[in-house]
Amino acid sequence: MSAQPDHAPVPLAPTAAAQLLAQLRVSARAESWVSAFEQDWSRALEDSRHSYSVTPLHDVVRAWLARLDAAPAVESFLASGRDDSDGVDLADVLDVAAGD
Repeated sequence: MSAQPDHAPVPLAPTAAAQLLAQLRVSARAESWVSAFEQDWSRALEDSRHSYSVTPLHDVVRAWLARLDAAPAVESFLASGRDDSDGVDLADVLDVAAGD
């Protein structure tokens, strides 16, 4: 029997953030998303310094990974011309406090 976990370990937040930033830079929305991610990351770093917790960093990575994963479906939906007035904010879906 092995004591190894049967799942891949979660990457450290700074490593995941660097990988995510590389993905954002080559995305179709790089112009606006890179600066928005950098702002979110800076805020999370500051929050982490004050709280001594890496949770804000993981929250930023998780939210941006969700945005990247959802981007193709969102683009397809928007291109279809359907009504999007009943949309839900991503922060509500991810249970992330607004403005944090």
